[in-house]
Amino acid sequence: MAKRVFIGATGQNCGKTTMSVSLMHLARQKYDRVGFIKPIGPKIEGYNGLTVDMDAILMARTFGLEEDLPLMNPVSLHKNFTRDFLSGKLDCNVLKTKILEAFEILDKKYDFLIIEGAGHGGVGSVIGLSNACVAHTLNAPVIIVTDSGIGSSIDAVHLNLALYEKEDADVRMLLVNKLRADKRESILSFLGKGFPGRPLKISGGFNYSPILANPTLSHIGKLLNLPVHGDPDGQSRIIHHIHLGAASAQRVVDALQESTLIVITSSRDELIVTLSSLYHIPAFREKIVGLVIAGHIPASEISQQILDDSNIPYIRVHDSTANVFTTLMEDVAKITAEDQEKLNWIRANAENEIDFEAIDALL
Repeated sequence: MAKRVFIGATGQNCGKTTMSVSLMHLARQKYDRVGFIKPIGPKIEGYNGLTVDMDAILMARTFGLEEDLPLMNPVSLHKNFTRDFLSGKLDCNVLKTKILEAFEILDKKYDFLIIEGAGHGGVGSVIGLSNACVAHTLNAPVIIVTDSGIGSSIDAVHLNLALYEKEDADVRMLLVNKLRADKRESILSFLGKGFPGRPLKISGGFNYSPILANPTLSHIGKLLNLPVHGDPDGQSRIIHHIHLGAASAQRVVDALQESTLIVITSSRDELIVTLSSLYHIPAFREKIVGLVIAGHIPASEISQQILDDSNIPYIRVHDSTANVFTTLMEDVAKITAEDQEKLNWIRANAENEIDFEAIDALL
């Protein structure tokens, strides 16, 4: 039987998947066989003929676990899953059995098993399988990941603890993520006073980093469901700034910052030509990640030729510039197996910022 841990969170985008990647990396330094399962998968993709959660795909591809992929996400929530369940087409006990059968196979195969939840403690309640319920069903000690903060984090954790305790799930640690480096110890100290009478260990996760928070060009392509043209090596670059190219060409160039994605209108031929030409210059290549060219009017033939010849990465979107810019600004990037810069950063920093021995001792 494997030593196991259930990674929950107080909500979306707290860094739960980042923690799963970190624990996988660190656990493999101590244990010979480390596995992963995400029992409930709300964000599914196709991969090698399977339809499974994107985090299961990430872990399988990153850590060479492809042979386990059919077991790594036993319940995948397709588009009409909730409607089918509420209409009586799906049965909670059948879904729970699928989870248990997959879990038991992995439990026997591995020495250490990471179980990733799906958002806050209540996610999955609509099908009778909340995160808290799944953690109890799998008899897995729980680590709750939360965003950095004091009052807001304490409130969110208490709200989640109520459901975990109702389901008799064993919450052992609060792991605080996205900490400000200069306030790390202070925040952890205050949080340690926020749960009197509870045997809840407080530990720090990663300090905030724009490397993890910001998207790659490949992610933008997936978000818009469009191909990225130009230099294929540029797709994994991390975008630190998104600019709307509405000013004159000179002002747009002067405003460029490190790793900038520029959203421009397809009729701005002079700006397309200028940025494409600058991409050949190393100093500007550091600033320009690529272009998102929006609008229904095609670029002129000569502009298109210069764009393609420059090899500058670009995405062509047949929508208004305003709509595209709003979509990009509201997006929250998720880590994928293509994001090698992010994954390398996680591996390197996990060894300095995540106390795996403290986590392991709790289990």
